[in-house]
Amino acid sequence: MATALIHQKDRTLTTNQKWTIASTSAGFALENMDVMFLSFALSSIAANLHLHGAEAGLISSITNLGMLAGGILFGLIGDRYGRVKTFSYTIFIFAAATAAMYWAQNITMIYLFRFLAGVGAGGEYGVGITLIAENFAQRHIGTMTSIAAIGGQIGSILAAIAAAAIIPTLGWRALFLLGVIPVVLTYFIRRHVHESDEFIAVQKQTTTKQRPKVGTLFKTGPLALQTVSLMFMVVVQIAGYFGLMNWLPTIMQKKLGLTVAGSSLWMIATIVGMSIGMMTFGRILDYFGPRRAFGIFLLASALSVFSITIVVNEITMLLAGAVLGFFSNGMFGGYGAIISRLYPTEIRSTANNVIVNVGRAIGGFSSVVIGFLMDHYTLVVVMGFLALLYCLSFLVMLSIPNLRHFN
Repeated sequence: MATALIHQKDRTLTTNQKWTIASTSAGFALENMDVMFLSFALSSIAANLHLHGAEAGLISSITNLGMLAGGILFGLIGDRYGRVKTFSYTIFIFAAATAAMYWAQNITMIYLFRFLAGVGAGGEYGVGITLIAENFAQRHIGTMTSIAAIGGQIGSILAAIAAAAIIPTLGWRALFLLGVIPVVLTYFIRRHVHESDEFIAVQKQTTTKQRPKVGTLFKTGPLALQTVSLMFMVVVQIAGYFGLMNWLPTIMQKKLGLTVAGSSLWMIATIVGMSIGMMTFGRILDYFGPRRAFGIFLLASALSVFSITIVVNEITMLLAGAVLGFFSNGMFGGYGAIISRLYPTEIRSTANNVIVNVGRAIGGFSSVVIGFLMDHYTLVVVMGFLALLYCLSFLVMLSIPNLRHFN
């Protein structure tokens, strides 16, 4: 009876836990919505400002560079001054920079605003994940970070709906004005979300000489190897995601002769599959540990990418998209969970932001690589390239010694 009562109490969320998961999920949704605004508006921006292909393509690259800079900066700030304040600041920055796109009159202004939006978005991820890690029991972190990651997928859907409704009637500038909405979220975060007892205790014990530094992630040989290995895994994760979302709709259009609307239906099926995969992965990670969870999903991703090559009609297209999304992006929330457990409290925010945003910056170039492969090789070769990346990530994951110490 006592054990049953303990388990029941363990499943009851405190007020702070509820606000923490709600705020981080909403923050990730709004961040992803902001990123997808650019994807949907890029062709309109290029036409309106008479941009060359290289100029337009550089917008995304500059956003990724902003994410890397913001990840490092706000990771350190979050570890030094607190997660809650830093999380609210990052949301305010990317919201203001997104809304500022309404007044962008030339490519220089767009580069500036997108870099600043990247700074805020890149800083938000690690701080938000760290908030979750320090406010929930370790055995629930995988599930909770996955719930927050699902918020990002909801943001993608909201961005698609908003773009379809606003761009044809009011233009691309009006779409970015919606970026001001997240500012409201900062009020609720500062009012209802509080620092964890764990962070407060560590801060009291930390001296000036012990303040967080990026170099701490590489302080010893084994620690440096662990950090680089996790970076590689995130690079593969992001490379697979960008390959899915940027190129496969085009592949489906060519393979089945679909319209843009038809390929959009494939994308929705893929996003639904991703969301279900995230929740499933989080529970597997919590119950069976990261080696089994990542092992299953990485190997299944390597196999499922080939399902695209045997698609023959719209039904098989939707099934292939859902299955591929389930495995390939189901793992995303898990990286924050294992990083948060592998690095101590005093450097946890920095570790999450640096590792994930290095992965974003490098993995984002996969669109260029996949585009090159599509121009010169068959679809089987392109999918083989992605499968090879997942297999390499699996081997790297097995080489991280500290993952063996999880449940």
